[in-house]
Amino acid sequence: MKKTIIDLFEASVKQYPNNTFLLEKTGKKFEPTTYTQVKEQVYRLGAGLQALGVKKGDNMALLSEGRNMWVIGELAMIYAGAVNVPLSIKLEERNDLMFRLIHGDVKYMMVSGNQLKKVRAIKDELPEVKHIIVFDKQDNYEDKEIALEDVLKMGDDFLSSHSLEEFLSVAHSIQNDDYATITYTSGTTADPKGVVLTHRNYTANVEQSLTLVDIDETWRTLIILPLDHCFAHVVGFYIMMAQGATAATVQVGRTPLETLKNIPQNIKEVKPHFILSVPALAKTFKKNIEQAIRAKGKTTEKLFNFGLKLKQTYYGDSNLDFKGFRLLLKPLVALFDKVIFSKVRENFGGEMRFFIGGGALLDKDLQKFYVGVGMPMYQGYGLSEATPVISSNGPDLYRFGSSGKLVKPIELKICDENGNEVPMGQQGEIVVKGENVMAGYWKNPESTAETVKDGYLFTGDLGYMTKEGLLYVKGRFKSLLISSDGEKYSPEGIEEALVQLAPSIDQVMLYNNQSTYTTAVIVPNKDYLKRTLKDKGLSLETEEGRKEALKLIDADVAMFKKGGIHETMFPDRWLPTCFAVLAEPFTEQNQMINSSLKMVRGKIEKAYADRIAYMYTPEGKQLLNKLNLDALA
Repeated sequence: MKKTIIDLFEASVKQYPNNTFLLEKTGKKFEPTTYTQVKEQVYRLGAGLQALGVKKGDNMALLSEGRNMWVIGELAMIYAGAVNVPLSIKLEERNDLMFRLIHGDVKYMMVSGNQLKKVRAIKDELPEVKHIIVFDKQDNYEDKEIALEDVLKMGDDFLSSHSLEEFLSVAHSIQNDDYATITYTSGTTADPKGVVLTHRNYTANVEQSLTLVDIDETWRTLIILPLDHCFAHVVGFYIMMAQGATAATVQVGRTPLETLKNIPQNIKEVKPHFILSVPALAKTFKKNIEQAIRAKGKTTEKLFNFGLKLKQTYYGDSNLDFKGFRLLLKPLVALFDKVIFSKVRENFGGEMRFFIGGGALLDKDLQKFYVGVGMPMYQGYGLSEATPVISSNGPDLYRFGSSGKLVKPIELKICDENGNEVPMGQQGEIVVKGENVMAGYWKNPESTAETVKDGYLFTGDLGYMTKEGLLYVKGRFKSLLISSDGEKYSPEGIEEALVQLAPSIDQVMLYNNQSTYTTAVIVPNKDYLKRTLKDKGLSLETEEGRKEALKLIDADVAMFKKGGIHETMFPDRWLPTCFAVLAEPFTEQNQMINSSLKMVRGKIEKAYADRIAYMYTPEGKQLLNKLNLDALA
């Protein structure tokens, strides 16, 4: 049966013509655009693209902040028969942009005013790009650039001189297996790969995702993740579209920081029912809530913490074992919820039912915090190559620490290094098969053959299934720590726990490549170290202070070892025997963190190869070595 994105959109417009599809704030308040109005704009722009010369199968790039025109732009491309190559606005390096535009065979571009200067800096080196459509009015337009208004006018002229059937003939010719997007991965190892997703990949994953959560036409979401992010693309926009629901975008500021600062206010204005998040944003929200509570004084802080523990005890780790004495706490839980936590939720619009977390693994304590304040954060799992949703916790079933139930229909198996299925409960590589599995990598048959075999997607992620039907994801299958005796262990859980529970550590990457002991490179939390040293009459300006700071970090790591308060969390042999303190953090600018805010392990290992090698020498193994002291100076 034919089920393209066009079929999905047309069905929703027909069923929910007057529902608000998009909410956008460019002035003083959010303005609604109905499904019918979106369709009119999509037709105008789609016809304008056809008039401009866009042909079926042409690749177009979209470089813009999340806004109405992002959604309308992609749909218009699809109606013109083009394939969208969505680009991250976080791409600052000209080479990163150039690689995607050249490798992606891009012929046309849609660009927001804020992003135009990046394109202007490289467009002379992009002879294949014919036209650059600029969303926002400019004082002057350079070669190849064309105003959005002019393309819309071309669309009006095209629609008045051609029949509607003639315009729609391209859209109607599109089939399930036709390409819809080429989404470039963040490149945690080598060059980024272009994940080719078909129309049916998208519509299938919409259907699959809706088996995990009941969303109806009354729901709203505020998309705070970039729309080129596969997770935001499908769950933030296509799922809402399928259900006749409403998707709002964050008010775009003049700078990325200004846009980020608009999020709290926008949440209050939109009153979303759910929000998509990643660990970095979840931690920021948590920090803001805790700061606001502290500002109200010690009594409020004590009541908040007591109420939080009470609610966490009441809800537990799962709704699968909700019974016993916990039910007796219900009246007290209701009281605290009304007096304290309802006010916290008012800052999130007052109608938030839950967050869904994607990207890296969410710390269990972070999830417990949000269930305590009455806005559970459910861990999900997926990857771009699976369009992306594979599993998620949700209101019907959750267990913190797990990645939830599988979408339906999907086939999943856990395999060893040779591709053989392992027994239930045993760890191995997560392998899936379903209509959501990508068509392949753009112009990369070798990687496609390695990743998709007989229709099965080998995710490269380590995990296991339980008898409850829950998937547990333990990290990257190929980023395992490997000891000298060949035993393997995933580092992500330890790294998350160190960052979450050790106040002196901001970022950490563990390393063991067939050695007798594990090491770590650590980015310290200098603000915490400075405050703690000040209480002791010391500072990082002196060698004595720097030595004390290293001892503080060492004591935090020791909490997880024998005799420490977290000694049972992880096997001792996988905890770092020694560590290297770094002078600068892992950032997107130094390319040690990708656009999904995950560490790029290969680049970190390469950049700090000398420091890692040094830790395997007698001198480097010492805590107070010169390189550690110098890094804190």
